[in-house]
Amino acid sequence: MLRHTFIHVPGIGLTTERRLWEAGILSWDDLDGSAAAGLPAGRRALLRAHCGRRLSPRDLAALLPAAQHWRLFPHFRHAAACLDIETNGAGPWAEEITAISLWDGSSLFCFVQGDNLEMFPETVERYEMLITYNGKCFDLPVIERQFGIRLEQLHLDLRFLLAHLGYKGGLKGCEKRFGLDRGELDGVDGYFAVLLWQEYLRSGNPRALETLLAYNVEDTVNLETLMVHAFNLNVAATPFADRYRLPLPVRPVHPYRADPLLVGRLKALLQN
Repeated sequence: MLRHTFIHVPGIGLTTERRLWEAGILSWDDLDGSAAAGLPAGRRALLRAHCGRRLSPRDLAALLPAAQHWRLFPHFRHAAACLDIETNGAGPWAEEITAISLWDGSSLFCFVQGDNLEMFPETVERYEMLITYNGKCFDLPVIERQFGIRLEQLHLDLRFLLAHLGYKGGLKGCEKRFGLDRGELDGVDGYFAVLLWQEYLRSGNPRALETLLAYNVEDTVNLETLMVHAFNLNVAATPFADRYRLPLPVRPVHPYRADPLLVGRLKALLQN
């Protein structure tokens, strides 16, 4: 999709880009063909100057408007990971990460405070792109502050990509609109995850930790499906839908199971 992109060129917006496509200038290669012959010489030179073959996907990412970062996904999917964190809910400066899950489409990694959380920075380094929901405001700043690292990967934040498409209401609300069912974890939210961690610390109940990890993994795995939906909805509005439309991903076998009795007890506690 990136070689069909022209909105990184100064003075070229979405409307002008569409006019280029309608005129038969569908990719950078077409700038040297007959379809570009009708362009004013100055504009043709400008387009050629900014659509050179040496422009890498990472270079292009820095030039694209944030709402158009969906175009990057197919080019980095092989090196992308969906990411979600849980915390102890102690507030901005006392917040501690309790769990992190990473899902790259084939491998799932879970990191837990007091077990293997310190392995996260080394693992995340292998990826070139991170996909989150609201990670720009929450997950990534918390990670960088706690580990004292800088995450240099390209970042696709689904909160903003989906909102641009008209899908709002938080992660769970977006999931429901796309037909994703959380089963026994329906109605469980981030605060519930805090309670599960507190329950685990208080009682040592392994079912509390497993339920927390089941919730964390559900958040993370669903990001891939939402990302594919966001990409397909965006590409459907271009001339390239048939070429680039992506199939929905296959969900992995879930390694953790929520304890329905524990979930029910905590839900009842919250209602009282």
